[in-house]
Amino acid sequence: MTSCRRPVADLREVDEVLERLQRAGSGLRARPLGEIVTALGRVGARFLDKDDPVRRRALTGLPDEARISPPMAQAVLDGMAADWSEARLRALVSAEFEEPAVLDGWVARVGPGAEASRPRATRRLRAFGPTLCVQIVSGSVPGVAVHALLRGLLVKAPTLLKPGKGDALLAGLFAEALAEEDPGLADALAVVYWPGGSEEVERRVLQAAEVAVIYGGDETVEALRALAPATTRVVAYHHRVGVGVVGRGALGVGVGEATAAEVARAVALFEQRGCVCPQVVFVEEGGAVTPADFAREVAAALDALEADLPSAPQEAEESAGVAQLRGTLELQEAAGRSEVHHGGGEAPWTVAFEVEPLALPTGGPRTVRVRPVPDLSEVQSMLTPLGPHLQSVGYAGLGKELEEVAGVLGRVGASRIVPFRALSFPPPWWLHDGRGPLTELVR
Repeated sequence: MTSCRRPVADLREVDEVLERLQRAGSGLRARPLGEIVTALGRVGARFLDKDDPVRRRALTGLPDEARISPPMAQAVLDGMAADWSEARLRALVSAEFEEPAVLDGWVARVGPGAEASRPRATRRLRAFGPTLCVQIVSGSVPGVAVHALLRGLLVKAPTLLKPGKGDALLAGLFAEALAEEDPGLADALAVVYWPGGSEEVERRVLQAAEVAVIYGGDETVEALRALAPATTRVVAYHHRVGVGVVGRGALGVGVGEATAAEVARAVALFEQRGCVCPQVVFVEEGGAVTPADFAREVAAALDALEADLPSAPQEAEESAGVAQLRGTLELQEAAGRSEVHHGGGEAPWTVAFEVEPLALPTGGPRTVRVRPVPDLSEVQSMLTPLGPHLQSVGYAGLGKELEEVAGVLGRVGASRIVPFRALSFPPPWWLHDGRGPLTELVR
């Protein structure tokens, strides 16, 4: 097992890691899946144990690494690590494979018979994980890298993981704890780091991989995909965004405020750095609470949330971006095209009520746009420009229209549609970008 907090020095060091993972492959493939799940679950449980040093180290280091406040670090760790338990991992495997035993050996499956007089054909199936799974994770959402390494080990693939710059701590701690709990399983995991754009290193690991999983922006995915040989299967998770939809059913007297609080929490968690963060919320007109009033309610909820989930201090570049965004919105407000609410000064939250053609959302932490729609049927045309990048959709107040609206959102490109309260932490068996996260890795 390798857990590097420093960048790998050269290609020789990379080759040593690759050789070590190759040697560990046969032992990993011989392990029963149940043993692997149990070992990984024991490690995951340590991140939720208040007395465990692994959790204490995580909560101490996360605020600086991920640029989040200590209360936010605890909320994020609790939400992420809940999915690293043995029970949740078993549920993931069962959701992905009708018969999880295919990861251990051959399973007979009887197919439908073509004729009553003809016996049904039997086929024998087995799922093989890759001989090497390389996972390159970019971004700064804490815990994504751990989810990635778990997926590799669950399909019995020796896994080389390169975490994102703001997500190295949890992956490193998981690897260290796994070495304590199950050294043999830990031998099949290497957590290494190199600066983005290290083309020689990236080319070497991608050439060695049977399957490469790439998380990142569109440019990152495109550049890394170009380095992979034709024989390496690439599973790409490119840039995605989240949105919200609020129907009239959630805009009644006394209801709109509670809905706004759910939206505000979804906006605040992860500081708008993930595909589960709603950057634009479409609000249906005709309710007791107008879309403009709803935007004010969200602003008030974000302001109140600072007491429980305070924002971390912004870096200079981030602060400048927020100031520029607010300036643009205030110019639109002066022209009567928008209404902007923010905490002023260094307070990070910003809410804009605006009626503009939809482009790819941009903004800063805790920044959300609220857009009115006369009827939910119009959401499809407004979201079409976002289709290739659309991921999660939070909703409230859809009532009997839920399935119809969900069908519209699915056709546009959404792959996950859930209530706002469930938006921030997808279960481990969610269809990531609309695909099974484990079945994507096996053949």
